[in-house]
Amino acid sequence: MARILNSARMLSNIVDVPAASGLYQRIIQSFPDGIQMAFAYGSGVIQQQGHKDPSANMIDFIFVVDQPKTWHQENIKRNSKHYSFLKYLGSKNVTRIQTNYGARVYFNTLVPFENRIIKYGVISTDNLILDLLDWDSLYVSGRLHKPVKLICLPTSTELCSAMQINLQSALHSAFLLLPEKFTEEELYLKIAGLSYNGDFRMTIGEDKNKVANIVKPNVPYFRHLYEHLIDNEEHVFWNKSNGTFEQYPNHVSQFHHLNLLPKAVQFGLFELHIRNHLGKIPDMEEVIRTFAFDSFCDKHVAKSISKIVAKSSWSQSIKSAFTAGIMKSVKYSSLRQDWFGD
Repeated sequence: MARILNSARMLSNIVDVPAASGLYQRIIQSFPDGIQMAFAYGSGVIQQQGHKDPSANMIDFIFVVDQPKTWHQENIKRNSKHYSFLKYLGSKNVTRIQTNYGARVYFNTLVPFENRIIKYGVISTDNLILDLLDWDSLYVSGRLHKPVKLICLPTSTELCSAMQINLQSALHSAFLLLPEKFTEEELYLKIAGLSYNGDFRMTIGEDKNKVANIVKPNVPYFRHLYEHLIDNEEHVFWNKSNGTFEQYPNHVSQFHHLNLLPKAVQFGLFELHIRNHLGKIPDMEEVIRTFAFDSFCDKHVAKSISKIVAKSSWSQSIKSAFTAGIMKSVKYSSLRQDWFGD
């Protein structure tokens, strides 16, 4: 009980978007035990501009499980029809596909439940923590930059702490990418766009206004996510009365933000520095200090982040063609633009 209360305190700022909780609980109860955390996201849960009735859209879930092999073994027994032909390889190989390829998420899609359609992705607790802390794929961590509906509250304090750090990382990244003066809405647009920049799907089928459609109806929920973190940020001034921000992007503030970026973003900057400065290999602090004085720091950070997103979006999409099966993949792709939304 103490661990649950502690987790609740750590997640007190994570948005619990109002929704039909009874339906969500029935959905969760149809799956095996062992879910450490579950959340729903997307246009079937969060109001988005251009989607008048969220209940007409598919509900997207992420299930975080401590023991994925055991969980898949039980779920294949209970919900065999959710899986493609890969289920015949057994839970061990399903888990191997989940953890070794793409963004380390295994999706089952176009699953009917009562009068709704759901999609759910399964990720191990350990892999999610790594993504939250390091942004090694920015796939699930990027979804948690935005409002979600928490269905199962995690009991792992390590996971809860990583979720807070993920929000802080999003803020520091956004501040580096924004000008000296910007609005509250512009801040949330920049944060929400982090995990889409570099995603090939944004150029071949997704609504080009997707990020704005997510942010504009949900500014109060974004504020609830980030307000306490912004209040503790000394390098940015927030005028709450008119919803504007001011910052002074000098080498001191840029070093501060750069130093708090996730490891994968910093490593991207490190690789860029090595390509442009042949010779001895510097340490990471030296590289960060160099970029802090760089007038194009924002462009370098944006490039590093988009490279992470590009790699994971391609690999996860290829993987999903197998986990969903050919027929479901074709149907999902044909319906996605009008019906689905992250």
